Amino acid sequence: MYRRILLPTDGSPQADEAAEHAIDLAARYDATLHVLFVVDTAALPLDVHSEGLFERIEEEGRLSMDEILTSAHERGVDPVVTDVVRGSPAAEIIDYVPANDVDLIVMGTHGRHGVDRYILGSVTERVVREAAVPVLTVRTGPAA
Repeated sequence: MYRRILLPTDGSPQADEAAEHAIDLAARYDATLHVLFVVDTAALPLDVHSEGLFERIEEEGRLSMDEILTSAHERGVDPVVTDVVRGSPAAEIIDYVPANDVDLIVMGTHGRHGVDRYILGSVTERVVREAAVPVLTVRTGPAA
């Protein structure tokens, strides 16, 4: 059913919960797991120190992806493709899908409600609305 599964991650507990689901699905369907970390360039001021900051965030992203990679390999998921990109998280996730022939996205939600959701926005919500493939959202926290 699924050949290529995309797991966008930001290293958060919500993304870690989604990783468990994505790894399980990849193992079940013998699918390739794609793990994507997006450095949100709009969230940081652009100045002479930005490049160093972006590089540190990319390194943090690689470390969080290494944990997912280890967990996936322990569960027999192979291959696992990892990628770190810069840009707007929702846009990069949406663009990644056709470029890599992904047929399912698995993402965590942050569980924000009301005004917080509107002020902070939601990467997951935008991906659900705009993705050309199914999106499995994994809700975490007390209301999960």
